[in-house]
Formats: sequence, structure tokens, C-alpha cells
Amino acid sequence: MNRARVVCTGGGTGGHIIPLVAVVREIRKQNPDPAGFEFVYIGPRDDFGGMILSQEGFVMHYISTGKLRRYWSARAFFQNMADMFIRVPWGFLQSFVLLFRLAPDLIFSKGGYGALPVVLAGKILGIPIFLHESDAEPGLANRIAGRVALEVFMSFPRTKSFSEHKTVLVGNPIRLEILEGNGEEARRIFQLQGGKPVLLLMGGSQGSQRLNDMLLNVLNEALSEFEIIHQTGEKNFEQAKKEAEVVVQKDRADFYHPVAFMKETDLKHAYAVCDLIVNRAGAGSVFEIAALGKPSILIPLAEAAQNHQIVNAYEYAQSGACIVLEEINLTPRFFLEKLRYLFSHGDVMEAMAKSAKAFAKPDAARLLASYIVEYLAK
Repeated sequence: MNRARVVCTGGGTGGHIIPLVAVVREIRKQNPDPAGFEFVYIGPRDDFGGMILSQEGFVMHYISTGKLRRYWSARAFFQNMADMFIRVPWGFLQSFVLLFRLAPDLIFSKGGYGALPVVLAGKILGIPIFLHESDAEPGLANRIAGRVALEVFMSFPRTKSFSEHKTVLVGNPIRLEILEGNGEEARRIFQLQGGKPVLLLMGGSQGSQRLNDMLLNVLNEALSEFEIIHQTGEKNFEQAKKEAEVVVQKDRADFYHPVAFMKETDLKHAYAVCDLIVNRAGAGSVFEIAALGKPSILIPLAEAAQNHQIVNAYEYAQSGACIVLEEINLTPRFFLEKLRYLFSHGDVMEAMAKSAKAFAKPDAARLLASYIVEYLAK
């Protein structure tokens, strides 16, 4: 096979970027010749995604993108108009020119509003398109993209909206490296005290102010029973740290470990050492938790498009692997009581862990990579 050029695209958030990394790593494992593939990213500018993809050797090209705001306000209306008639058409033209110049052998799209201009331009240019849908409920951009894609790969078994003849169930690609964590290394990195169950609380790749506030409301009491690793998000770190210094008793402070953001090298060790994970319900988080075989509490982001996090959470919960707490009904006290219930019922935690493992599809990235490599070898 001659050198193959693959254009990857995705909406720009961690949920779109991390699976691209996972699949590309697997392609390189299956084809270790460094000259065999060239990977190019075309999509919206995002500092988090740009850093990760650049480290993975992607050639980066950014385009103008827009999105549909489904809530009403005068500002949202004018932003939608600007996106629809200026940013998206401009992004389409940018994508068309880039794809014409690059002449890739394949477009692999992780979906999202930022990928749609690339997919549509690719279709006009006759470039084959592979689409991966992470969520149980596809968003508008992927429902459109699915009509022009050659193959649509799905994470959840009951995902609809796509033609059955072109769909393949593979799961959501995860970085297998996150399964290689070590509890002892985690104790060193986070300076864990030991003697208490370890809770890992995250809010997706960017953190969550609301989850931070919920935890801080009961933090002092929770630390009497649990040791907590807390990813606050970069923009919320200083505030969360200051509030914790006020509310936590000095003799409990060493059991609280706030971090702004964990890179893969630290996250895998936090995953290894924790006994329970509390997180949002993006597909990436769900499938990482499942592959780890860890019990979890999922608190879906209510404002996510198409309610996709709520749908993801309940789809996963049907397996028995997690408890779902919706924000509309959630109070700090209720959250703390749920933690106490789970840690006082070891049989429930054990059953959740087994169900998580049964739900997991750790081979998703390898399967997707195989489909791509085999298609390009034809």
C-alpha cells in the first residue's frame, strides 16, 4: 500500500478528539511503518484538542464553524443567523479548498457541528467518508453526515437514525493506555493518605462548576469517610481550591486532592486507584469507565444537545453498571447519601463492576482501525 493520507475531523471537544487519537494509535500499531500513513486534522480551533493532536503527529488545519443554539434569546438568534449564513458557509469553502489540495484517501469523522463542513465538502469531492457516532442519540450534524457516509460505526446497540445497511456496532474508541494505571504510582502522584475508599470526581474534559459546587457543599463531611481526587477544570481550579480551604477541617485537608486537569499519564493512575467514579455521561467517559470495570455515578449534563448525555447514562444504566443522578433532582445531601449507600453495600458495588466489564468494548479502536486499514488496502 502506498502512503495513505487520512483526514480526521470532529467537533473540537474532548469527546470528539480522544477517540481520533485512540483510532490513529491503533492504525499505527497495525501498520508500524511511519511512512505508511499521514494524518491530517481539519476542524474547529480548540486549545485542548490542538495540544493533544499535535502531540500525536497530526498536521493541523483549522476552519470556521458554527452550531445551532436550541434555546431562545435575541443573542442566540443573531448568533445562529451569523453561523448559518457566514461561519458555516465559510468553513465549507475552507474545507473544500483544503480537501481539494490535500486529496486524501479517506475522511474519518467523529461528528459534531465542527465536522459537518468537512464531511459535506468531502462528499462533493467524491472522497469516501467513515463516520463514528459516539452517543446513543445522534445529534443533528451526524444525522446529516450519516446520509453521505460510506460506513457509520456506532457505540451503543440501540442507536437509530442511520440506514441499517451501512451501520456497524463497534463501541466507542478509548485509549488503551488508560487501562495501564498503577495504584502505587497514584498514591505517589496524588499523595494519597490511605485508609479510606477513594472517590474520583470529574466533570468531563473541561470540569463542571455545578459538580464542583455540589461536592464543596458536603466536602468536609465527605472527607470524614472518603479520600477524594477531584478534577475541577482549568477555569474553576483556583476558586474550588480556595473554597475547600475555607470549608475543610485541617485534620481532613490531606484527604482532598484537587487538580485542574489530568493528562493521560496521571489520569490512568487515578482510574486505577479509585473505588468509585463520579462523572458526566459523555460517551467517552462511559466507555472508559466500562473498560476499567469500575462502579460509577453518572450525572448527565442536562443542556447537552438532543439530551444525549441523559440518553447515554440511562442506556448504560440498563446494564446495571452505574447509578444515574439527574441534576434537576440532585442536592448535595442526596449525593452524599448515595455515596454512603454504595460504600456500605459492597455486593452492589461488585455487581456494578461486573456489569461495567460486561458492557465494555475495549476493542473498538482496534476494530475501527482494521476497517480503515483494510479499506485503504483495496
